[in-house]
Amino acid sequence: MMSTYNVTEKKIATREGFGHEIVELGKKNKDIYVVDIDIGKSCKTTEFANQLPNQHINVGIAEQNAAGLAAGLATTGKIPFISTYAVFGSLRMLEQIRQEVCYPHLNVKIACSHGGLTPANDGGSHQAIEDMGVLRTVPNMTVIMAADYHSTRKLVAKAAEHYGPVYLRFTRDTVPVIYGEDEEFEIGKAKKLKDGKDIAIIANGDTLHLALKASELLENEGVSVKLLDFHTIKPLDREAVVDCLSTGRIITVEDHNILNGLGSAVSEVVAEEGGAVVRRIGVQDKFGESAPYEKLLEMNGITIDNIVATAHSLLK
Repeated sequence: MMSTYNVTEKKIATREGFGHEIVELGKKNKDIYVVDIDIGKSCKTTEFANQLPNQHINVGIAEQNAAGLAAGLATTGKIPFISTYAVFGSLRMLEQIRQEVCYPHLNVKIACSHGGLTPANDGGSHQAIEDMGVLRTVPNMTVIMAADYHSTRKLVAKAAEHYGPVYLRFTRDTVPVIYGEDEEFEIGKAKKLKDGKDIAIIANGDTLHLALKASELLENEGVSVKLLDFHTIKPLDREAVVDCLSTGRIITVEDHNILNGLGSAVSEVVAEEGGAVVRRIGVQDKFGESAPYEKLLEMNGITIDNIVATAHSLLK
């Protein structure tokens, strides 16, 4: 099936999508708050603070306090969005997220920029390669990473409507725009970009555009590719994974450790259902280092060429 989705020349960081959408949501709903951790400029919440100061709280560099404060706000009917870097929002706050947010099932959103390898030159300390895997193991948590600016805005809005804890992961670096502004998204429901019968490629976040380009190269060779955007890795769209089993071959692509992320989540379903071989492309269970973003992806095999080569090896 020919895809109507394309990798455009326009590139914008998904953190920008969050920054723009949260202002619009806050204007419409006075119960929406932003709890900042002193990095609003980087996380794109400065405009929210400027326009809606009565719905904005900056706790300073105190992530664990932010989680507790947000939990308290949620008990009064507010909808707090904690805004920080992914490595801090998933790991430094983990105990508070588990005990104070997820255990009582409170309506707190954790909106994190600088996901995956996108902090790049900031080095391994700031590159969140474990975050989605860690948080998908916590009961009651929903875990989302959108692929571009427009899908980010739509999924942030969906998260605001959804009751319960949600982790939203954004990119620091710019990524190509794939979707139009009228595209619709549903939490827990994968987006099918292409339908095919020879091989399935499942990607999310900043790797989707690589998977889309790889699928086009494979199609030029006569390979029929099924391509899906799994923006939500918890709850995982099990039905969409089962639909891929008919190809017998699945490749997952993610900017995350191949352990416990998208690839692992898909593999769990395949192991239970049977009928396909899975190859996981992602961070190879190692810390990052200070280097350009594209170089870090290349060092881990998260490239168009490696997706194509992996497909060829499976098709043999």
